[in-house]
Amino acid sequence: MRAGQPATSERVGSRAPCTRALCGWSPPSLAARTSMAAAVDRLLVGYAPAVVLVGSIVALFEIAGFLPQRAGLGLDLVAGIIGGSWCSLNFWRCRHAHCVVTGGGWLAFSVLVLIEVVIGHSLIQGYEQPAFIAILGAGLLFEAGWYARRRTNAVLSVERRPPSR
Repeated sequence: MRAGQPATSERVGSRAPCTRALCGWSPPSLAARTSMAAAVDRLLVGYAPAVVLVGSIVALFEIAGFLPQRAGLGLDLVAGIIGGSWCSLNFWRCRHAHCVVTGGGWLAFSVLVLIEVVIGHSLIQGYEQPAFIAILGAGLLFEAGWYARRRTNAVLSVERRPPSR
C-alpha cells in the first residue's frame, strides 16, 4: 500500500469485501461490480462471519463423533461444503492465496465424503477430520510460500493498469 492510500478500496454504494484486518493480512479489495458480488461481500465481511464459520465447522465435527457412521460422515460432508464454498467465494472476492488450495481441496474432500455417505463407510479409515485440517495446513503453507516469493498474499494483481505507451 502506498502512503496515504486507504486500507480498504473505496466504492460507491457498497462496502469493501476485504478490509486490511488481521494486521494487514487481507489483500486489498476488489470492487463489487455485480449484485452477486455485493451479496457475497455482505456474507464474508468481518470477524463475526468468520467466527461463525469456524465455530460451525468445529461444532459439526464434534457432533459427528457422537452419531452413527453414516450420519457423522454426513456432517463431515456439510463441513466440507461450507468450508470449500466459503474459501472459493473468498478467493473470488479477495484472492487470498490459501483459498486456491483450501477452496478446491475442501470441495474435492466433499466429493470423497459424499461417496462415503452413499456407500455407508469411510474410505480413509475415519480420518476425514484430520484430512480436512491437512487441507487447511497445505493452504496456509502455500500462502506462506506465495508471500515469501511475491510479498503479497493476493494471487491476482490488485489493479489493472492500462498498457504503457
